[in-house]
Amino acid sequence: MDLSRQTEVGRINNRLALHQQHLELPPHSTAKQSPIKMAARDPITCHVLNTLTGTPAANLPVTLTQMTSSTSKPATFQATTNADGRVANWTPVGGSASVPSILSALPAADSKTNWAVRFETGPWYEAQGIESFWPEVEVKFTVKGRGREGEEGWRHYHVPVLLGPWNYSTYRGS
Repeated sequence: MDLSRQTEVGRINNRLALHQQHLELPPHSTAKQSPIKMAARDPITCHVLNTLTGTPAANLPVTLTQMTSSTSKPATFQATTNADGRVANWTPVGGSASVPSILSALPAADSKTNWAVRFETGPWYEAQGIESFWPEVEVKFTVKGRGREGEEGWRHYHVPVLLGPWNYSTYRGS
């Protein structure tokens, strides 16, 4: 096999490995294997991909805020995206309870709460020497259910964002 063909095969294998990581499947997985056990994560997570480079948006500061709250001050949480551009767990700010405990304390399985996740995009791009139109990107959404995994009314809420310095898009992930 010539060098250019070996290089092309290597690029294809690297690309496939990246797709497998994004799908959170082990390499060479088959449909007959048992489902993958996910690492412990909060009921609300996010994932950011940098469309400018086609890579995960690592080290991006993110804030999660409960917009509807029984207390006068909304619960706030902070995190920084990992090397894969993901946030699986949130750190409470100012004495807030954890995300799972807030959702677990809701009175009914079909209770609704409103949340906002804010990505500090301006400073993040600026640190890379890239001009950005967005100083921040905020996505607001409604969570239905108590967030107790395995119990009635439980759903995981995932907020994926495709982020560029001049555009962004989001959708309800799984």
